[in-house]
Amino acid sequence: MTTALLTHPDAHRHETPAGHPEQIARMDAITQALAAPEFAALKRHEAPLCNEHQLLLCHPEHYIDRIRKAIPPAGIYQLDADTHVSPGSLNAAQRAVGGACAAVDLVLAGTVRNAFVAMRPPGHHAETATPMGFCLFGTIAIAARHAMERHGLNRVAVVDFDVHHGNGTQDLLWDEPRAFFVSSHQMPLWPGTGKSNERGAHGQVLNLPLQPGTDGARFRQSYKDTVLPQLDRFAPELVLISAGFDAHRDDPLAQLNLVEEDFAWVTGALCDIAARHAEGRVVSCLEGGYDLPALGRSVAAHMRVLMEKGA
Repeated sequence: MTTALLTHPDAHRHETPAGHPEQIARMDAITQALAAPEFAALKRHEAPLCNEHQLLLCHPEHYIDRIRKAIPPAGIYQLDADTHVSPGSLNAAQRAVGGACAAVDLVLAGTVRNAFVAMRPPGHHAETATPMGFCLFGTIAIAARHAMERHGLNRVAVVDFDVHHGNGTQDLLWDEPRAFFVSSHQMPLWPGTGKSNERGAHGQVLNLPLQPGTDGARFRQSYKDTVLPQLDRFAPELVLISAGFDAHRDDPLAQLNLVEEDFAWVTGALCDIAARHAEGRVVSCLEGGYDLPALGRSVAAHMRVLMEKGA
């Protein structure tokens, strides 16, 4: 067994305005980090385009049509204060979704133990019919529904350690009893959702707000005390990760103080949950991370653990 990396050059074709934090250079930082010899054993796959049925697992047809029609023939079109599209954005977003679904297929087939999908734009802020927070489609939620509908899974865990609350994933999975959604995030911080009393229609949502300035020791203890025991009780058949690396102390958009070793630790802890309940099956999808050097180092730390656990 081994670890798969799914990506595609289309991730470089989703353009945002100059100075925007969700920039093409994020992919360059990740590509450079994963070009190191230690990652030569990764099984590298091109992320495929998703199909309409996969998008419809979480989004209504009128919303998909709205995004499609918003794509400009040239230049950049602004969907809201933070979210933009360019001529290459639709393919990039569809490959993020398609890559996540293909990664689920690979791990459930036993072809690889785990996988990382390095694509942009991110997805965890896209709600049922609302693009926001740099996101167009709910990538990780669609991957969860794909695992349920195509593969018949009844217990899928989605864990989001991005510094911002995964409001879109929460919205898309709010009434889904087969999914247990966990989000740890800074609060107060945009988008303002993710209070601990937001529990989902079936009590299957766990929000873990973290105060500004939270360091790695407090982050780890919060997971040990709250998240990991509840994941063990849920006993997932598959673990999905929204891997946002903007909780890093160097990130410009927030005020948590994690470092690469903390991302490695939480990755290992989630892989151990998967080893106990899901035959080690983990799919991780890139979300945030906007300091380029920290992003490259953090992705590398994340991948080292996935490869170690996937061996």
